[in-house]
Amino acid sequence: MDSNSLALPDARDGLRYAIRAISLENISSLAKNGLGDPNIIPLWFGEGDRPAPAFIGEAMMRAVRAGEVFYTHQNGIPQLRAALSDYQTALGLRAIGPERITVTASGMNAMAMTVQMIAQAGDNIIVVDPVWPNLGGAAKVVGAQVRSVRMDLAADGWTLDLDKLTSAIDDRTRAVFFASPGNPTGAMIPMENQIAMLTLCRARGVWLIADEVYNRLVFGMDHGPTILDHADEEDRLVVMNSFSKSWAMTGWRLGWMVHPPSLGPTAAMMTQYQTSGVATFIQHAGVAAIREGEPFVASMRAYCEQGMAIVCEALEGYGRVRLGARPKAGMYAFFTVDGMRDSRAACLDILNRSRVGLAPGSFFGPGSDGFLRLCTCRSPDVLREAMTRLEEVLR
Repeated sequence: MDSNSLALPDARDGLRYAIRAISLENISSLAKNGLGDPNIIPLWFGEGDRPAPAFIGEAMMRAVRAGEVFYTHQNGIPQLRAALSDYQTALGLRAIGPERITVTASGMNAMAMTVQMIAQAGDNIIVVDPVWPNLGGAAKVVGAQVRSVRMDLAADGWTLDLDKLTSAIDDRTRAVFFASPGNPTGAMIPMENQIAMLTLCRARGVWLIADEVYNRLVFGMDHGPTILDHADEEDRLVVMNSFSKSWAMTGWRLGWMVHPPSLGPTAAMMTQYQTSGVATFIQHAGVAAIREGEPFVASMRAYCEQGMAIVCEALEGYGRVRLGARPKAGMYAFFTVDGMRDSRAACLDILNRSRVGLAPGSFFGPGSDGFLRLCTCRSPDVLREAMTRLEEVLR
């Protein structure tokens, strides 16, 4: 058994094999080593230290007081779907109607629903990594295989080899998944490569799943490009998004996905059998975030960019650290340390010695065990203190 994995229960526990075979080791399990310690600077999760702005909470409370507390529309309340339709249309070049939008109980819920709609045991899903591991976990839950196509790290950043991606697809492939901007790399896949992936998926009859959660956190730009600009309505394309990052709503558990209109009834059915719908008052908070939140989104982008500059400047001064090109988006620095072989063990050592919590690269795909991830969405003072503590360990 891999020394980085927890012991799995045997078959006598009555669980499905696909569930028993999933590693119990993740960022949360590592973070348990520091829970309750006020001296730890927690930079392991993809979560900032700013709460959602007050107007979002006030919208939620108005909805509660108005009695918006009952069962609701499975695809989302009309007000939020209309707001998201306007929002997506304004960000891109093509109109995105509300019939193409389903509101979900987080971006992760959108991801899990999508996988469950299209994949089953024996299928495989191609994942472009390094990447947030939860899509792979969602695939494994249904018994599907995860095939990694790793991006290459060059002096100017991470790049995708389309030939490797093409070679990974076979007759059991149900979907290709990518994130742009990426977590943990902050890499943005050029639009010509995204279009090439869409064209390839069309030709093979394969779904394309795009994660655009960090699309509003592109430094120096209002937003990044979207593959929706180049897709037909009924293309086998699902684009997932979340309120967690740009609107600082991690704990609110609110997301959405853009899908072909024909998928709407199936998405409603999946919502019925999973969550029965997102709480109505939370959805009204989402309406306020979309309609009134642009100034806050801009401030979050600036906050992340400032944090990235502080962290990268410090890391570039540590002799053992290899950062490569500075990320152009997102809220993470993803870097290697000379001599490090086991990223989980390194994170525990760093936690014990510096009281700073980092995430092991091993969680983000094969080939990333030599990396560490650090969340930069924190106040400048906290980040400067964290980098001072890390200097002794990483220099």
